[in-house]
This record gives sequence, structure tokens and C-alpha cells, in this order.
Amino acid sequence: MKRIFVMALACGALGVGGCGSDDDESSSAGSTTTGDERKSTLPQGSEPVTLDPGDFTANIDNPYLPFETGRRWVFSEHEGGATNRVVITVTDKTKKIEGITSRVVHDVVTENGRLIEDTHDWYAQDSDGNVWYMGEATTEFENGKPKTTEGSWQAGVDGAEPGIAMPADPTVGLAYRQEYYKGHAEDRARVLSLDAPVTVPAGKFGQALETEDIGPLGKKTIEHKYYVKGVGQVLAEGAKGGGREELVSYTR
Repeated sequence: MKRIFVMALACGALGVGGCGSDDDESSSAGSTTTGDERKSTLPQGSEPVTLDPGDFTANIDNPYLPFETGRRWVFSEHEGGATNRVVITVTDKTKKIEGITSRVVHDVVTENGRLIEDTHDWYAQDSDGNVWYMGEATTEFENGKPKTTEGSWQAGVDGAEPGIAMPADPTVGLAYRQEYYKGHAEDRARVLSLDAPVTVPAGKFGQALETEDIGPLGKKTIEHKYYVKGVGQVLAEGAKGGGREELVSYTR
């Protein structure tokens, strides 16, 4: 989805290659930390993971990313003088990826009623409560016609690896990759706070989970995202005066 996935990840869901990596990419994401921070054992960089389908469900109830069927969020996205409407809906559809039944979440972006992006994202939750991002099929539109599907990827296809959309029990300082498809999708994140105050049209919240999300490809992007228990993501804003996407309304 990437507009919208910590406890030390239990290795029960992973094969021998799935826990703990000290490659340069994971270090740059902030996985080695001090003070209140500690080393992450969530997947980093390009490291491969082997997941057990029996350890996963498409029924996602992580409090920070509650993707129960029927939930719907409406965002207002402001960037470069334009204002877009973003509607995210958890569908009753599933898709099997690497043997794992994954929930389909539909993300539609419009500008003045005109479609500019349509995405189907795929998520699954392991038995510890970690929400895994299994891929996305995205299409950007121009003048009502498909322009590009760049950014689309699927775990297990052409070397792509799943990532973490939301950890089970976030802890300040823990880092993780969100997706990995070399040269196309390599975003990563780090938890900054568990009690960040945030105000958006949908409400005022005093204890939001704040993450720093980094998109290293092309023109490097850095976003801060805020999640509230029982609600999900409420705000995303670019660093240094970048765009702002704020929650307007949500239904359960």
C-alpha cells in the first residue's frame, strides 16, 4: 500500500534464513540501537524469509492495523498544490501468495472525482500478530487511461520478498523492511514513538505510534506515519515540508 504495514519476531513463522541479519542495509535502517532502542530481528533489506502458511491468517486484527473485512478509511492528501481523496477498503476477498491466504485491501486515489491510482494490496497476519505485506498490484492513471504499473510486486515472484506492514508489539527503535523487490520496491521503517500526539479532521489522539518510513529508490523519500489503536493509520506527512495525508473519516 505504501501510503499506509515490535516484538522480536518469533522464529516459528520463519525458516533458518529469516531471523536476524547484520547486512549494511539493515544497519542503515536503524536496526542497531542504544538506550531505549534495541536490535531488531524483523526482516531487513533483501534477506530471504521462509514462511509457514499454517502460521498465517487473512483475518487481521492487529490493533494498529485493524484490517477486519468491511473497514473503510477516507483520507485527504495534500501535495504540490493538489488535493486528492484516498479511500481504503478492506474487502472480503483473499489471494493466495506463497501458499499464504492474504487479505485484499483496495486503495483508490482520485482528484476532483478523476481516478489517478488504483491499488490492491495483500496482507496476512502471523500467529504472533505481526502483519506481513505480501505485495500489491497498482496502476496509475492519466486522463482516465492506465499509465504505469510500476511499483507492483508479489512475494515469491522475480525475487521479491514479503515485509512487515505492522509489528505485533512495537518498541521504540526497532526497524524492519516493509517490502523488497529489487529496484522497484525497497521501503523500510523504524518505530520512533508510541505516544506521539496527532490531530487530524477525524479526531485528536494523544498516543499514536509514530514510524519513520524511508523509500530509498530514485529521489529518496522520508515520511512520518502515525497509527492509533483501534483506528489504524491517521496521518502521513513528508519530511521537510513534504505532502500530508490526513484521516477525514473511518468506519468499522
